[in-house]
Amino acid sequence: MKRTTLLALTLAMTPLAALAVPAVGDMIGTNPDEAKTALTAAGCTDAVFGAEGGNIEAKCTDVATGAKMEIYINPQTGAVVDMKQAG
Repeated sequence: MKRTTLLALTLAMTPLAALAVPAVGDMIGTNPDEAKTALTAAGCTDAVFGAEGGNIEAKCTDVATGAKMEIYINPQTGAVVDMKQAG
């Protein structure tokens, strides 16, 4: 019984791994070291920062899918305001 329950829980959690990158509204921070740490913890590695459209732009790699992502962070609040897969 325990083995079946563990298997069911593992399978139920699998789709969540695909959503490893941060979500809009998540607090990332405005300090580069803090933001890089938060992005890495959220599953988005190799972050490189720049500015775009009045926001902080973080380009990183989603470890769950290998997709290149662009995460836009409000420079005053440190919250994710938008994100998209890099083309």
